[in-house]
Amino acid sequence: MQQEKWIPEIGTTVAFTYKTGQYAGEVMETNGPRALLKVLAVLKHPEQGDLHNPYNPDVPMFHERRALSYTEKTNVPYGDIGPFRGEVPSYKESLDKAVQAEIEAIDRLKRWAERGLEQLQQLAKEYK
Repeated sequence: MQQEKWIPEIGTTVAFTYKTGQYAGEVMETNGPRALLKVLAVLKHPEQGDLHNPYNPDVPMFHERRALSYTEKTNVPYGDIGPFRGEVPSYKESLDKAVQAEIEAIDRLKRWAERGLEQLQQLAKEYK
């Protein structure tokens, strides 16, 4: 059974995904298969690197992805839009928080990789 898509009303505050970032925004238009949204806050900063080769630093082009700007307008498919609950934080505050969260996640992954590498190197010595 096919579920009907949710089409928010103009002026509604929504949460949405755009590429690998997540944002809070205001619905400006709802014509066609997408809604035009105005960015109000960054909920998750976009990921860096080649999305087709995740966690691979040795790719020909390691992409830098910036967050959408404050009040930037973008067209988003209805399937990537949902209700936003709570109070929308200031753009600057939300961007700082999202960047810091992404830095901490990558740092945690880096430390995990370093520990795993150390243990594997130790095991390699023991296996000889």
